[in-house]
This record gives sequence, C-alpha cells and structure tokens, in this order.
Amino acid sequence: MSRPIIFSIDDDPQVLRSISRDLKTQYGKEYKILSTTSANEAFETLTELKNSSEVVALFLCDQRMPEMEGVKFLEKAKKVFPEAKRVLLTAYSDTDAAIKAINDVQLDYYLMKPWNPPEEKLYPVINDLLDDWHSHYIPEFVGMKLVGYQFSPQSHQIKDFLAGNLIPYRWFDIEKNIDSANLLTINNRTTDDLPMVIFEDGTCLTKPTIRDIADKMGKNPTELTDVYDVVIIGAGPAGLAAAVYGSSEGLKTLLIERKAPGGQAGTSSRIENYLGFPAGLSGADLTRRAISQAMRLGAEFLSPQSVSDIKQKDGYKTIILDDGPEIISRTVVITTGVDYRKLEVKGVENYTGAGIYYGAATTEASACTGKEVYVIGGGNSAGQAAMYLSKFAKNVHIIIRRDDLTATMSAYLINQIAETPNIVVLPNTEVIEAEGTNCLEKVTIQNCKTGETELKVASALYIFIGAKPYTDWIKLDIIKNAKDFIETGRELRSYENFNKVWKLKRDPFLLETSCPGIFAAGDVRAGAMNRVASAVGEGSMAISFVHKYLAEV
Repeated sequence: MSRPIIFSIDDDPQVLRSISRDLKTQYGKEYKILSTTSANEAFETLTELKNSSEVVALFLCDQRMPEMEGVKFLEKAKKVFPEAKRVLLTAYSDTDAAIKAINDVQLDYYLMKPWNPPEEKLYPVINDLLDDWHSHYIPEFVGMKLVGYQFSPQSHQIKDFLAGNLIPYRWFDIEKNIDSANLLTINNRTTDDLPMVIFEDGTCLTKPTIRDIADKMGKNPTELTDVYDVVIIGAGPAGLAAAVYGSSEGLKTLLIERKAPGGQAGTSSRIENYLGFPAGLSGADLTRRAISQAMRLGAEFLSPQSVSDIKQKDGYKTIILDDGPEIISRTVVITTGVDYRKLEVKGVENYTGAGIYYGAATTEASACTGKEVYVIGGGNSAGQAAMYLSKFAKNVHIIIRRDDLTATMSAYLINQIAETPNIVVLPNTEVIEAEGTNCLEKVTIQNCKTGETELKVASALYIFIGAKPYTDWIKLDIIKNAKDFIETGRELRSYENFNKVWKLKRDPFLLETSCPGIFAAGDVRAGAMNRVASAVGEGSMAISFVHKYLAEV
C-alpha cells in the first residue's frame, strides 16, 4: 500500500513552506506530504487521488484563502475523503469561524498561527489525530473500479473480460453500493454515463468498449514481429498449450484471443479430473498458470483481437485482424474452440446479460445469493456451474430433457449433485419463455412428456445447451464437416474436393487442415474428445507437426 497523505493548503507561500518543512521532518518517512497554495488546485487533485485509490489521512488548511475559505474547502473535501482528519489553521480573529466549523464540517482541531515550537504546539496534536485515524482506517481496494448496474449487459461484458484476463477489479453496484454514487459525483458523471471504469492511475472511461479498456491497459503490443514462425488463433487449453510448447522450443510465437484466455474451460469453477491436481483446480487458475508460463518462455499475446481471415501467398500465411495490422506467419494453429448454442426461446434475447448468461459467468454468482437459479444443460460444464452456484443461491434447478444425467455427465459430478441439498434436477423439462422488466424475473418451464407448464420465479438462468465450432470467420479453402468442425489428417481424403485444394505429394499430418501449414487442435477440430487434457495434448502435438512442416519448406 502507498503511504497515506497529509495534505496542507495555505495561500501564503512562506507559511506553507514552514508547515511543509515541519510535517516532512516529523512524518515524511511514514506519510506522503502534499502541499499547495491554491484551494481550487487542491480540490481538483482530490478526485485524482480518490480514483487512484490513494488515501488522505489528514487535511491541514488555512482559513483565510482568496479562492475559497478553509472551512468551505474542508466541507467539500469531506465528501471525497470523509474519514480524513480535518485541522484548520487560524489567526486569533478567526476563532469564531473555527468554533462554528466544529459543528459544520466536524472539524477535529484548529491551530493558532504561529505554532512554534512544533514539538509542543503542532506534533502532539497531529500525533493524536493520526493515531485516531489509524485505529479506524480500513485500507481501500487498490486497482480498477467498475461502476454500473447489476443487470446491464455492457457491465456484464466488462466484468467477464476483466475476470477472464485475470485483472483484479472492484465492482460497484450503483443501486446497492453507497460508494458508487460518490464515485460518480467526484468524477462529474451521472448514471447516464454508466458503466464507468476507473483505472489505477486515476483516469476513467465511460461506456467503454472492451478494446478501449485493453488499449488503456496496454494489453496489446504496439510492435509485432515482421514474420512469426507460428501464430495460434484462440487461447483455450489447446491454444495455451501450443503457445507454451512453441515458445519453449524456440519458435517465434504469437497467441491471438478474441475474448479472454482459457476458453470455456477458463470459466469453469472447478476442474476435478485434470491430471496432477487431486483436489481439482479452477479454470481461472489453470489459465493464469498457462498464460504466465507461455509469456515467460517468450510467447507474445494479443487480446482482445478477432481474426477475420487467413490468406496464403508464397508459402506464408497472412492473418487479417478485424482491427489491427496484418500479421505474417509461416504456420498457423487454429484453436478457436466452440461457442455455446443460443437458446431460441421467447424472451431469452431480451435478458441476455441481464439475468440470462451463456456459460458459467462466475462473475455474476454473488448476485445470486439467496435466490432461485436455473441451469439448462446436462453436461459437465452445467454440473460444475450448478455446484458452484449452490454456494450462493437458495436453490439451483438443473433443467434437462432426458430422464437423468447418467448419459451426459461424469459420475463424480452426478454424485456431488445428489449430495447437495439445494440442487434439484428437473428431468424431461425445458424452458419455453423468459419474463421480466429490466432483468430476468420468471421462467415458464414445460414437461416434455405431459405438456404441463409452470411459471417459476427465477433470478438467473445459465445456459449450457451444446456448442457449435467457432469457424464462421474462416474464408480460406479449409474443409469442414457438416457441423462446421474443421477436418484434419487422413479424414480429409474422404471429401470430394480434397484433391482440388491439396497439392502436396504427402498426406496431411495428423492435425493438419486441407491447407498445408495450417493446423487445428482442440474442440474446434472434428473428432476432438472435448476434454481439457485432450485439448492440451492436441495443442502440444500441433507444435511437433509445425516443426515437421517448417523442416520441409
């Protein structure tokens, strides 16, 4: 934590130098001493200090200043730093004003000028006030702050980005957190400007895009290598593994991610069947470890950044970004994974991001405390989400269309769900409508066998209804199967148009697509096992084929 601040304000430069000297002599090691001759300048500084999570322990302010009387300044400063101690410097003739200020601004003390010797007339007073301040002071969160409405899709998007990129932040719900209105006031903003992001340096952005936040934080490198050995598109488990192995084996490696690293696995609250972690680990923890490892080994990371196309010329691949420079690489590994399928039901689109979420959305779990929550889906992701949400929600209802979970979920998760009293499985059931005003409030569920419907109170709905590969962006002649998963290896020979696009004498490598030097790994690939461990294995294996390809060109 940075040192607390003692702030002195006096329009007389000689007096200010004197008080600053005495304060630095006695308190300079433990406190940051700030001083100014301008009350207006001091007040403008307070907003920057508050935004950057600095803390003022004590104000020492002259009463008679031309821009603003000391009492008036302390009254305004109290709104920004209400816990700071307030001391007024007065002449004998200002005693009445000082006494009145004790009631008006809860003045802690007034000092008569001059205060010599400080050992008798200044330090004992300040020591007592600072001791009292420390006994009540609770350190403020240091880092980014996000102010917004709980059920705002844009706020949800920012929270997901920050959490997914492992960026610490504090959430201020404008309707529940009493400090949020104060943050708006001191930054001269209104609720029309929400969401508002306040950065650690004290600056703020209103209604920012994800790209705005990333650029402000310097997440994207401004200079890229002329030619990469391998560019990996997608930072899920497969992409992260490829980045680790590529960079560790001396390849100039770039990893591009359109949202946040970790993919769907990164949002998992608990992965319990990953080798080497008997107690399990969260997707965020696995992602943090992998990103740190890849970057330590020399991989570059570009996020959030979407790829719109890949072009080939003279054996080189040109990666076209939606917003950014073109990137040239000798090889490409596509690890873009899958997206959750949309639930095409009346009302769902209206409340997506405002009570209805695709995937785990762990950032919204605390908002479910004591409420009724519904989870649609019978796979492991749905089961892990239900277990995590059960720690917050009053009840978690798992909606599935089958008779039970045995065909779609791992046995260990089924057992855990059965042993959790506030999780209820609703078999042979589906959601047919979502309702609410500004956010989700109710869902209508229907029994698939009897057709009977029920209207249920629901504060949140989490959707896990299967996935589709994220391959819509690919315009190159890369062969995909009927479900748009990328085909690789020997399976390509079963397609009629294979010989039209493949012109090499050799067969494609195991993870190679129909375009030489472009590989696919993880869930985006046809025939993938849809497990974290297998994705990691394929990502690392892809690098071995990258080496083979580079050896022959």
